[in-house]
Amino acid sequence: MGIQSYRELEIWQLSMDLAEECYRVTKGFPREELFGMTSQIRRAAASIPANIAEGQGREHTREFLHHLSVARGSLMELETHLMLSQRVGLLDQAKAAPLLTQTERVSRMLSGLRKALEKRL
Repeated sequence: MGIQSYRELEIWQLSMDLAEECYRVTKGFPREELFGMTSQIRRAAASIPANIAEGQGREHTREFLHHLSVARGSLMELETHLMLSQRVGLLDQAKAAPLLTQTERVSRMLSGLRKALEKRL
């Protein structure tokens, strides 16, 4: 029997963990960044599991692939915001490194899932 829910997907679980950690880390950002970098990081991070879930819930494999592509775009956006936050002193190396490692893992898993789905077409 196959996957019944997006909640069973390891990639969704890992991306939820990443989003949760991004929320935790940005709590320490200055208040003046609430509508700037804090918001950008949180929105990009939340978009990743949301698009995986939406795609898995769609009727067709092509739709799932489309949403995985959107999730990957959000992941690249998140990486960029994390690196910029580090460069401008909002995020120190000790907090940035594990997040960036996790984004790399999510990226590899997204690529693997995309390849597996493309074989179905």
